[in-house]
Amino acid sequence: MTFEEFKSIVFSFPEVQEAPHFEKTSFRIKNKIFATYDSSKHIATLKISEVNQDVFTKMSPGKIYPVPNKWGKQGWTIVELGTLEKDILKDALTCAYCEVAPKKLAVLVRRDL
Repeated sequence: MTFEEFKSIVFSFPEVQEAPHFEKTSFRIKNKIFATYDSSKHIATLKISEVNQDVFTKMSPGKIYPVPNKWGKQGWTIVELGTLEKDILKDALTCAYCEVAPKKLAVLVRRDL
């Protein structure tokens, strides 16, 4: 998974904005971060619910895991982009987007909301 492939998934969601966030690139909806990208480590960090975090970490051990501090307990989750299948990343990004987006935008990507 390249950064360009990652970005193409991210920008498939409505109203996403890209902005710097310290030494990372952040992706936001309505000024709220749902994902970041660290080019030095080729990892993404996603904001997902604790339930989804548990599901994804069990589905892809070693490829998806909580940030190892209090941020991880709040749903911030590391994704190793070099090793993850595209369909799993798309599902995780969809969860992250829907976690942060207003409901009127989230329903555009997830009909079950």
